[in-house]
Amino acid sequence: MRLAAGGRGRTRETSSQAVTEAGTECVGSGTEGVRLTITTANYQQVADALAARTAELLGTPVLVTDGRGIIVAGSEARAIGLPADLARGILPPECLRVPLQLEAQAGEVIVAAPPDGEALPPRLAQVIVELVISQTAIVNRLPNQHELKNKFIYDLLHGLIGDEATILREAKVLGMDLAPPRAVILIDAADYILRAGRSASGRTATDAQIRRQTQLLIGSIVSFFKLPNDTICAHLGGGEVAVLKASNTHNLALWADDDGSPEGSSSSWANLTALKRASDALLARLRGDTGAALNIGIGRHHPGLRGLARSYQDARAALSLGRWFQGQNRVHCLDGLGIAAFVGIADERTKIDLATHLLSPLDHEPELLHTLEAFFAEDCYPSAAAARLAIHRNTLGYRLDKITSLAGLDPRRFDDAVQIRLALVLRSLHTRQTAAI
Repeated sequence: MRLAAGGRGRTRETSSQAVTEAGTECVGSGTEGVRLTITTANYQQVADALAARTAELLGTPVLVTDGRGIIVAGSEARAIGLPADLARGILPPECLRVPLQLEAQAGEVIVAAPPDGEALPPRLAQVIVELVISQTAIVNRLPNQHELKNKFIYDLLHGLIGDEATILREAKVLGMDLAPPRAVILIDAADYILRAGRSASGRTATDAQIRRQTQLLIGSIVSFFKLPNDTICAHLGGGEVAVLKASNTHNLALWADDDGSPEGSSSSWANLTALKRASDALLARLRGDTGAALNIGIGRHHPGLRGLARSYQDARAALSLGRWFQGQNRVHCLDGLGIAAFVGIADERTKIDLATHLLSPLDHEPELLHTLEAFFAEDCYPSAAAARLAIHRNTLGYRLDKITSLAGLDPRRFDDAVQIRLALVLRSLHTRQTAAI
């Protein structure tokens, strides 16, 4: 195996004896002390791209180390994670080292001699490596379509974009149709996106691996909903993927109610049952595709483009509280969290909305509301409540059964009773405050 010292009129030949006790002996590039300073925010991302591109151009194994001398990227997967001076049997006895510095992080690009014995002039190899470093760093700084889309959706959901005209203009440029009413489905896929790339040595997933896992997950979502493209999905960071799902009846027809129960189209809770069914089916699909632990939080539809930020807040609150109180691999929604929703949500308006939603089936049942007031006034003691209402205890039981059927909450069960009581108190306070204004 030969590495020609082009431009110096000599050829350095080595053999297996060149491997010393300290590790692998490599030929310097002849430019010791020279560093290429490149501004980039992600050393690992550049290292991955650099190793792949250089190996492709030179047709030889290429490794990249960090400042500790640990191999962090390369065409030889078995070398990744090892100290370069201990990679015996992987690195050839003769190689070229080119210093690499990306902002405050330093390392080296290690280029092996061609496996076919062809001479590789070090100066030529060095120039090629330096060009690839520069090109990779420049490309890394340029935002691509996915990055622009992710940033736009992140800003939109966090309320960082001002007026609706700006939102519509930027959405159109990115190929996004925000005209249909939409609700946010927030997927916690950290177990798949962030951990799937970890090796047995405990290395965290690289940015390239995270992007690949994210696109695979989004591809499954697009396929499930039969969407024309993935522009309504975005990785928000931390393994969370947001889906801006069209939430009108037409777009949820496959999961719409078939029992005739009305859902007011003007309410922020409209079509929520269908959205839950769709999310349950989506979770099953993604669990099958990824084999990872996943959780989904559902946000309500709120009118206007800025309403997407409120929908995201709903979904995030439901996801956070749901994971804590209800466990993994489930779909979480505010109206299914029980007492936790009233205790864990900080936004007063959301609490009032939730209270109004839970009690809405009883809006036209004043007798049942009066029954609840008497039932709670007597500490949920049936005999005392029946006496207070001057009705037979069996009649009280019938009314409580009807409340359970309409509202889906049984006032004879402790948790359900607490929810109903809190909802009644919140709605009453809101009514009084509104009347006082």
